[in-house]
Amino acid sequence: MLPIIELRDVTKIYSTEAGEFPALRDVSLSVQAGEFLGIVGKSGAGKSTLLNMINGVDRLTSGEVTVRVGADEAAVHRLDEGQLALWRGRTMGIILQSFQLLPMLTLVENVTLPMDLCGNYESRASRERAMDLLRLVEIEEHARKYPTQISGGQQQRVAIARALANDPPILVADEPTGSLDSITADHIFSVFERLVTENGKTIVMVTHDNSLAPRFSRNLALADGEIVSDEKRAA
Repeated sequence: MLPIIELRDVTKIYSTEAGEFPALRDVSLSVQAGEFLGIVGKSGAGKSTLLNMINGVDRLTSGEVTVRVGADEAAVHRLDEGQLALWRGRTMGIILQSFQLLPMLTLVENVTLPMDLCGNYESRASRERAMDLLRLVEIEEHARKYPTQISGGQQQRVAIARALANDPPILVADEPTGSLDSITADHIFSVFERLVTENGKTIVMVTHDNSLAPRFSRNLALADGEIVSDEKRAA
C-alpha cells in the first residue's frame, strides 16, 4: 500500500548571518494511513522543520514531499501558495502549541470559521458540525464563551476541534501539549489517541516529551537534521 505521506531525500538549508545551516539532511520517510507518529529530538534537531515540510508551511531546498489521500496525490513541494492553502484546507489539520484562536470569536465561531472559508458546509450545517466537534473534545458546554474565558488546556481542545473542522484525514501537531500541565496534557493526548483508533486519522506529532513514546504507534528520533531511529510499537 502506498504511504499517505512520503518524503524523499528532503534537505532544508537556512541562510543565516553565520552562514548556511542545514536543518534537514537528505531525510526520507514514509507514513502509512492510520499511524500515530511521534517525532522527538533536542531543540534544533529539525523536528518542526520536518513538520513544516509535510504541511507545506516552509519550502524545501531539495527533495520531494508527496501526500496521497484516496485517489488524490499532491506533490506538496510543487504547489504555489494559493494551491497550498486550498490543499491544506481539505487535507490537513494543523495544531500548534500557541493555540492561535481568534479572541473576538466565540469558541463555536472559531471552529466554524475554517468550514465557512472553505465552503464545504452550509452555514447551519457548519455550526452543527462545530458543536459536534466541541462535544468530541468534551468542551461543548463552553461553546459560547470567548478564548480568554477558558483555560489553556480548554483552548487546546478548541484548537483540535478547529483542526478537524473540514474532516481532514491528516493532523500535524507541533508541541501541542508543551505549555500544558501534565494532567491536562494527558487528557489532550487521549483525544489524539481516540482520533486515531476511533476516527481513523493519521497524526504526526512533534514533542519534546520522551515519556510519551510508548503511546505512539511509531517513534521517530531526529538529531542534527537526520533520522537516527525509527521504531514501531509492537501490536
